[in-house]
This record gives sequence, C-alpha cells and structure tokens, in this order.
Amino acid sequence: MIDKNKRFDIIKKTKGGIKMIVAVDGPAGSGKGTVTKRIEKELGFLNLDTGATYRCVALATLKNNVKLEETEKIIQIANEIKIEIDNTQEKDIILLNGEDVSKEIRSKEVTAIVSQISSIIPVRERMVEVQRKLATGKNVIVEGRDIGTVVFPNADLKIYLDASEEIRAKRRYKENMENGINTTYEEVLENVKLRDYNDKNKKVGALKKAEDAIVIDSSKMNIDEVVEKVKELIKQAN
Repeated sequence: MIDKNKRFDIIKKTKGGIKMIVAVDGPAGSGKGTVTKRIEKELGFLNLDTGATYRCVALATLKNNVKLEETEKIIQIANEIKIEIDNTQEKDIILLNGEDVSKEIRSKEVTAIVSQISSIIPVRERMVEVQRKLATGKNVIVEGRDIGTVVFPNADLKIYLDASEEIRAKRRYKENMENGINTTYEEVLENVKLRDYNDKNKKVGALKKAEDAIVIDSSKMNIDEVVEKVKELIKQAN
C-alpha cells in the first residue's frame, strides 16, 4: 500500500477542481484490469472498466433471448438498461438494473458475443455516454480498447498496455479459475486470438494505440513492476 502522503503528492496537482483521467488501452488479458484495480486501491482513483458496460449489454441480450441479428432490439436494450459501479467494497461491484452481475458478465456465453455487441455503432455511442457520465467529477483510471482514441481523447495520460498472446491467455485462464469459470487454457488462448482479430478489425471502436500513448509491454514484468511504472507516469503527468 502506498504511503498516504505520497498518494496525496501524486494526485494533489489537479488544477481548479479539474480531475485527472488516465486512459489505459490494450488487448484482452494484457493486465489492464488488474493494474487499474491496484491504482484505484492505492491512489484512490475510480476504476472504470468500460468493457464491463458492453458485457452488461451482452448479458441483458442473452437474458432477454435476443439474437445477435436483432440489432434494433439490442440497441433498445442498451438505451434502457441502467449500469452502475459500486467501488465502496473490496472488489468493484457491477450493477445491471440494480443487480450484482460482476461474475455473470465474465461467463463464456457473454465473452462469446461481447465483441459483436460492441461493434454495433448505436450501442457504442450509448456506452460512451454511460462511461463519460460514470467518470464525471472524479479522478479516474479507465481501461478498454479505444479509451485514448474515442472515449477520452483528451485524457491527461494515455497508456497502451501489451503482452504476448500466450502470456495473456495464461493470465486470463488463471483469472477464470479463480472466479470459478470452467475453461481450458487452449480454449482461452483461442478466444484471445479471436478477440484480438475482432477487436483490431472493427469498423468502429477498433483496438488502436493513441499516437500520444506510452507503451508498456508487460510480458516480462510482474504486476508490481507494472503498477509502479504506471504510478510513476501518473506523477509525471501531474
């Protein structure tokens, strides 16, 4: 845990009440979620997982037995659902219409369709509105795939976190096991490769490094080293 005085030194320079936004982009399994959770805990930033908002739409689509080709119904779902983040607990709780869906949105079924859901332009536009609203008036660290290019193009700090496919698959497999999600490493690796392809070839919101983003390759770094690097960059950005 970072010393409280050091924590204050890092974030105190935001001017005139304007809060700091840190954008963290990168492919699936690169460690974005783990890093942003650590920064949230150690620096007091709100951790906004934008991917979770799309997963909420995907989950609601499944629960309403809506097919992927029923685009208008999916758009309606995106416009009507209420997404909230409760970060007052030890782990962030994702609320969909007031219900805790933190585990459900990580299921294999949701993962299988979330890329297609997020490629629907009106859904993306609506979720960007939701994400910006969730970030209003706060020191926020935001993770996703188009944060620095689309959602918060004027972020104070932009980071692109990367790692090899194999390393990312091992991390996601471990995360799944810890969350009680029964998958094999081979399934996760195949999903990582497919997700990379889909995310990089989307017409809208494609995975892309912002021109002014700082690249961190975490393939040979442990989580503590990555977190310390991000803290250093946040301090420099102030």
